[in-house]
Amino acid sequence: MLEQIRFLLNDYTFQVVALGTGFLGLLSGVIGTYATLRKESLLGDALSHAALPGIGIGFILIQRKELSVLMLGAIISGLIATVIIQTMSRKTVVKLDSALSLILSSFFGLGLVILTSIQNNPNAQQAGLSNFIFGQASAMLRSDVQMIGLTGLVLLILVALFWKEFKVFTFDPMFGRTLGFSGKIVESLLSTMIVVTIILGLESVGVILISALLIGPSVAARQWTNRLSLVMLLAAGIGFVSGVTGTFISSMGTRIPTGPSIVVVVSLFVFLSLFISPKRGILARHVAYKKRQKVFMKQIRSLEE
Repeated sequence: MLEQIRFLLNDYTFQVVALGTGFLGLLSGVIGTYATLRKESLLGDALSHAALPGIGIGFILIQRKELSVLMLGAIISGLIATVIIQTMSRKTVVKLDSALSLILSSFFGLGLVILTSIQNNPNAQQAGLSNFIFGQASAMLRSDVQMIGLTGLVLLILVALFWKEFKVFTFDPMFGRTLGFSGKIVESLLSTMIVVTIILGLESVGVILISALLIGPSVAARQWTNRLSLVMLLAAGIGFVSGVTGTFISSMGTRIPTGPSIVVVVSLFVFLSLFISPKRGILARHVAYKKRQKVFMKQIRSLEE
């Protein structure tokens, strides 16, 4: 067992995939914190599904699996979905949750139709396109990791540069507008960053599971602290550990998919945090309730005496 673990840790393919999924988890934890605190968790799910038609159309245009073109198509498709969702929720009587559900199902359905049509064409280049639905992290190359790293570094720099603006519009958008900040610019930049983060994880986690990686780390981190900076750091750490651990579990087993393994690890972090966190955890609240109950019963008994 130890020899197998040692061999795996020294394996170049494992190192590449683990680094890629780890950094993807870190980035998802940071950017996903904003989506969670802004109560837009379903936005990640909708945008990940909305990216599927862009991948199919990108392939149709060049007739080969060129990752950069497919990612560009996914980004464009995701941004179009974002504009439609915001327009529907702000300019019509349709509420945000209804707009998200509608765009999620309609874009995903369109994407499946396009991919099915591509698969029926006699072109060997379409092999592997279906991996974007469920993900295939084992196919990650060094160039993919470099792209994730460079793009993620740009997103983290944007988080640092617009830290105050993002913080204000996350907790109190009206106050941010009174300070003179442009709400449309800040919210559009945040939405674009969420879309780009989702697109980066499509090949490894897939459109169905990427929302869990985007939201899970921040939900777990939120149980431990009230400070935004600490929540973001914890979410980044949980995302990174989940990515590396999920990859390790997948590599140790036989035909265990990496994406679902990562999501299972993230889910374990969430459930543990919900139960054992010292302030918001279910156990901590139960203990505090029992203490208050005992104090209350003592007060009643002292009054009776």
